[in-house]
Amino acid sequence: MTDAQSIIPLVHRWIEEGWRRGRESVVDELHTEDFVDHDSGGRPNDNDGFKQGIVRLYEAFPDFSATVEDVVVGIDGSSAVVRWTGQGTQTGAYLGAPPSGRVIRFKGIEVLRFRDGRIFERWGEWDGIDLLMQLGRI
Repeated sequence: MTDAQSIIPLVHRWIEEGWRRGRESVVDELHTEDFVDHDSGGRPNDNDGFKQGIVRLYEAFPDFSATVEDVVVGIDGSSAVVRWTGQGTQTGAYLGAPPSGRVIRFKGIEVLRFRDGRIFERWGEWDGIDLLMQLGRI
């Protein structure tokens, strides 16, 4: 079991290094080997697929930055819900949209489950309709 005092810094590190700095190596440090991404967006649902997601995001938005808005730790201390916001300038193709030079704003929620101080499951939800509208796809 993990507790709130150890989960909250892990969540901030996961966002800070993975989603603010684009360091896909954070996956090797913070995920278990048997990690499962339940919302992989069509990528493999393992650590390699998750790393691919980070790489693809930064190929399209090299200045991407995310901020943790809220972290709520589950009552048993083994899970956390993270509300985040982010933005980046689209200089590469993303979700079928050609580079636009626009600053795109993202928002989402992550549900993370922890085992032995590492993330072993993830569910992620983001506002895809808003994102596609900003990209000019709808």
